[in-house]
Amino acid sequence: MQHPCLTCGACCAFFRVSFHWSEADPELGGRVPLELTESLRSHERVMRGTSQAKPSCIALDADIGRYSRCSIHDRRPSVCAAVPASWEFGAASAQCDKARVAHGLAVLTQDDWAGVGEADKNPLPAL
Repeated sequence: MQHPCLTCGACCAFFRVSFHWSEADPELGGRVPLELTESLRSHERVMRGTSQAKPSCIALDADIGRYSRCSIHDRRPSVCAAVPASWEFGAASAQCDKARVAHGLAVLTQDDWAGVGEADKNPLPAL
């Protein structure tokens, strides 16, 4: 069984993805590709495409509800890594549920994780 996010992508096409500018500054060790971002406020950048009326992250390769992948998954902003899918770690996620419902998808349940190994789950970021 594959990770439910690989057939979703709703969060990447629903929320604005804003983060501290240093995450996209290569001189400070930032990993997010600067060219995929734009300035939001003096101390924030945003992933291109996510500050529109109908957000869709520039790094998203998806047909929402069918397949989904982040083209910069290993370099995604910390705010993306901090949002777990519902029941991924034993609890519902209000953000995941809200994005899925907005795209006409059912919210995830514990049953959606049957057969998904611990190694296949997204690790929570260190704080």
